[in-house]
Amino acid sequence: MSTAYTNGKIFTGHLIEENKAVLTDNDVILALVNADEIPSHYRIEDLKGFTLAPAFVDLQIYGGHGKLFSQELSVESLKATYEYCLFGGCTHFMITMATNRIEKFLQGFEVVRAYWNEGGKGLLGLHLEGPYINPVKRGAHLEACVKKPSIEEVNMLLQKGEGIFKMMTLAPEQCDAAVIELLMKHNIIVSAGHSNATYQQAMDAFNKGIPAATHLYNAMSPLQHREPGMVGAIMNHPQVMSSIVCDGVHVDYAAVQIAKKMLNQRLFFITDAVAETTTGEYQHLFRGDRYALPDGTLSGSALTMLQCVKNAVAHAGIELEEALRMAAAYPAQLLAGKKLGKIEKGYRTDFVVFDNDLELQRVYC
Repeated sequence: MSTAYTNGKIFTGHLIEENKAVLTDNDVILALVNADEIPSHYRIEDLKGFTLAPAFVDLQIYGGHGKLFSQELSVESLKATYEYCLFGGCTHFMITMATNRIEKFLQGFEVVRAYWNEGGKGLLGLHLEGPYINPVKRGAHLEACVKKPSIEEVNMLLQKGEGIFKMMTLAPEQCDAAVIELLMKHNIIVSAGHSNATYQQAMDAFNKGIPAATHLYNAMSPLQHREPGMVGAIMNHPQVMSSIVCDGVHVDYAAVQIAKKMLNQRLFFITDAVAETTTGEYQHLFRGDRYALPDGTLSGSALTMLQCVKNAVAHAGIELEEALRMAAAYPAQLLAGKKLGKIEKGYRTDFVVFDNDLELQRVYC
């Protein structure tokens, strides 16, 4: 259906436009035109003076609405996570599984496949955070399942997870170069994290093509004046991108502000959100503004992507337009071939609508 979105501010991913209309047809953006140039046969979607922006993209989320995917490996769990994402203005997400038994990952592949076969929406694929991480920086991950990779095991994951396995967080110092090359050859988004790499080890890994890092500051070697660590390498590298958890708990807002100044367009948001569960390998207990393991270890956020945007604007001194890019356009850059994160010709009609207080009004997807 030909639809025109008009009578509101339109943030294209570049700038805010007024007195314009977004023309779409069959879920694809055709053009941005003056509001008085809408063809007569278009259905009008009245924005009622609110702001229209590209919908958000979350590359790391574990579950939502009370269902942790790795604990409840089911299509219903993915549906609940998708609904949770929509609640925060996010229309595309990478379901994530933390360090676990390989058999559990293989079960996750099958559930993702079933979700897609049933017409499930929004799911980009599976992000494996581990098990090839550094035990020193495992954080809340299962120590018993942390391991170094073999070419044979990685080949098996690539084969069993073909088209499903899309992203992996690993510690580069724990992996042979051949393993990382194999993953990247198969178009897996490799992200460095849960790592105790030295500055030089991290820089070497980024220079060899690792494009991203996972949750800046958390579970990685810190920036110190005699050993800049992975944090220093991320900040000093000209190209590598990094996610960050903008809740004021995982990272102090002043540290978010510093990272933004250093990384500029290379920094993007993830929720790293989990759901409460008191059974299974990962028991996440809600602690008001975060989740923690029974021993108190910080284990996940209670964020939505829209809350990341709000926090960045209110507490980290980031302009609204840039915060919106950090939730949409920048994470979408890591998704080769996906027309997401901008309002441009040829991109998907995935939009959020919010008021002047950044309260969500509608989601189009």
